[in-house]
Amino acid sequence: MSNINQFRQELQSGDGQIVQLNKGHYNLDTDERAKNFSLMMARGWEKEYAEYRQGWERYPQEKFVSEYPLLVDVELASLCNLTCPMCYTTTDHYKKNVKRKLMKWELFKKVVDEIAGKVPALRLSWRGESTLHENFIDAVRYAKEQGIKEVSFLTNGSKIDFDYFIKLTEAGADWITISVDGMGEDYNRIRSPLTYEQTLAKLRAVMNYKRINGIEKPLIKVQGVWPAIRKDPETFYHTMQEVSDLVAFNPLIDYLGSDKEEDIIYESDFSCPQIYQRIFVSSDGDAMMCNSDEYGEQIIGNAWEQSIHEIWHGTPLSRIRTLHARENGFKNIPVCKKCFYPRKTILDEQTTIDGRVVFIENYVNRKQEVGR
Repeated sequence: MSNINQFRQELQSGDGQIVQLNKGHYNLDTDERAKNFSLMMARGWEKEYAEYRQGWERYPQEKFVSEYPLLVDVELASLCNLTCPMCYTTTDHYKKNVKRKLMKWELFKKVVDEIAGKVPALRLSWRGESTLHENFIDAVRYAKEQGIKEVSFLTNGSKIDFDYFIKLTEAGADWITISVDGMGEDYNRIRSPLTYEQTLAKLRAVMNYKRINGIEKPLIKVQGVWPAIRKDPETFYHTMQEVSDLVAFNPLIDYLGSDKEEDIIYESDFSCPQIYQRIFVSSDGDAMMCNSDEYGEQIIGNAWEQSIHEIWHGTPLSRIRTLHARENGFKNIPVCKKCFYPRKTILDEQTTIDGRVVFIENYVNRKQEVGR
């Protein structure tokens, strides 16, 4: 039986609040492949990796503010080359409030130069398609040369052809998450102008190269939104497990802001883990407390003007942590009230893959329909 908590974990903090880790990310894969994925992620820095993952759980549980965050998310691009129907980057609100641009190379180097040797993990993506940055390969290489242990990114896969993958491998990328939402015409509709067969061919070429040459990294994780794979998750899994190291999915979040406030039900005694784990640096330098602040409504600093250390320990983020430590304190922050993390989930679906039962948790009163 597959465990719903293979990605999401629920812990209790010292003051009784519930801390949910990795919420919204669920495993479609076998326990064996999931374990092997983690083992390969740790290859070459096993002790530090174990400490990193322990901190990911322990810091939110203990409300411990480390010297530096465990992960810094650097948004190399806030623009995208697709217009997927479930994505907030397609909304008028995003277009009006977010400067769609590429990060200046000088800013990227400033951040990496500071955090190298102090922050174990760097994620080179957030709201846009990061591979659109003309220096993306250089960014991966620079981060690895400076000593960042784990360099990862999320992509729609549009640029990850065979030659580009070779360059990523040579640059030292550790982990690539590729969004594959559905199969056949479902994928073509959601990810237009990309096509399912072209994306599948790219993934096949990449994994064949890895297998033939005995290459572990970059690890390839494929993930899709649940409503796009719901009608045939077993075929989706069989197809994707052949062209990836791990297959995952996530329930559809209210990225379009279409849910009514009165329909949102919250978890009880919620405490956010992200404010003890990571911060986000946008393409223009503004820093945000989490990935749910897609429109930059709760800016906690600016990486051009401040160090990551100053932002991490600064008054804005400290105030947010204080509010979250109170019962339902997150409701005092507009961004947090709209976030998916405190939103209540219910285990209301399940599917079977090769005899394994996979449970699906959905957000209460959240339509699982792409574009809604």
